[in-house]
Amino acid sequence: MSDGADFNDIHRRMEGAINAFKSDIASLRTGRASSNLLDPVQVSAYGTTMPIAQVATVSVPEPRMISVSVWDRSMVGAVDRAIRESNLGFNPIMDGTTLRIPLPELNEQRRKELVKIAHTYAENARVAVRHVRRDGMEHLKKAEKDGTIGEDDHRRQSERVQKMTDETITSIDGLLASKEAEIMHV
Repeated sequence: MSDGADFNDIHRRMEGAINAFKSDIASLRTGRASSNLLDPVQVSAYGTTMPIAQVATVSVPEPRMISVSVWDRSMVGAVDRAIRESNLGFNPIMDGTTLRIPLPELNEQRRKELVKIAHTYAENARVAVRHVRRDGMEHLKKAEKDGTIGEDDHRRQSERVQKMTDETITSIDGLLASKEAEIMHV
């Protein structure tokens, strides 16, 4: 947009940060098995790294058990190693081409670790939102310097960008609070 900030682009990018954060916190376990728990696992396969979903089927046969059916028998060891090295605290049990992952009870220490991880994800999302704000503000400064918007328009649009930023960060904080409560009070 030649006359200031592109608010649709700013909104889209801020929503992208929220969606990435939602995806990150969905992978944190809260005592119940979920196929999303293994989303962050990357497997070294065929000379590259790829998400576990591209080499196996992840299912939840029981509330406290995850089952991973590896499609290629030669990849079972690599998938097992990737799950063990993912810092998720899982110890898979091999059964042919299937890995069974029992979920242990969450103790207080593990819950606190998960909350710290959630806070890290939230901070990463806030940083991403601040980068979007910075880009929008730089665009406004450039538009004012080029003479395409006046000082009043610059101030008004800057306030709108800041308001969008504040609302997005508030949304991230709300998601974090609900996830923290879910982890600590399961």
